[in-house]
Amino acid sequence: MARQPTLEFWFEFASTYSYLAAMRIEGLAEAAGVGVRWRPFLLGPIFASQGWTSSPFNLYPAKGRHMWRDLAREAARFGLPPVRRPPDFPQNSLAAARAAVYGADQPWIGAFTRAVYEAQFARGESIAEPGSVAALLTPLGLDGPAIVKAATSEPHKSRLRVVGEEAKSRGIFGAPTFLTEDGELFWGNDRLEQALAWATGERPPGLR
Repeated sequence: MARQPTLEFWFEFASTYSYLAAMRIEGLAEAAGVGVRWRPFLLGPIFASQGWTSSPFNLYPAKGRHMWRDLAREAARFGLPPVRRPPDFPQNSLAAARAAVYGADQPWIGAFTRAVYEAQFARGESIAEPGSVAALLTPLGLDGPAIVKAATSEPHKSRLRVVGEEAKSRGIFGAPTFLTEDGELFWGNDRLEQALAWATGERPPGLR
């Protein structure tokens, strides 16, 4: 039996376009015969290294206004609930990212990731508090408070920092980012299908 190719999915919970990708990737990957490796990370340190103190959607208001309208259009196109803007943007995603890094290799990571994004962008809720993150784990049949507590202990706190350094070393500058096994980088929700095709060996004419 041929080995299944894998696509790395790098996402930040505060990222609006990561939301769209997270809600679609498992179904599309399964149809393409591609495995998904979930790679939660924090964009804040990467933005800081570029001289940004906030999301570019806040730093450039016209870009931000377009993003929210575009997000609403895309969510409708993909059959997702109407977008509800959370109370703060970008939200502090540290607690959610720690829990996701803790469970990145667990079978519940996909369901948890979608639950966080749905709470934030479909219901407009805060995900900043550890209690809010725990409350999203519990309906999945998990011990939410125990997972959140474990995720804030060493070495898991250090693991999130290491993942962030890995992201920078591999040239990741935004989210969502998709990395194929041969190192090809695709950035943005609208590149998900292309990333999956590349992962299976499909190449546009003239590219190797």
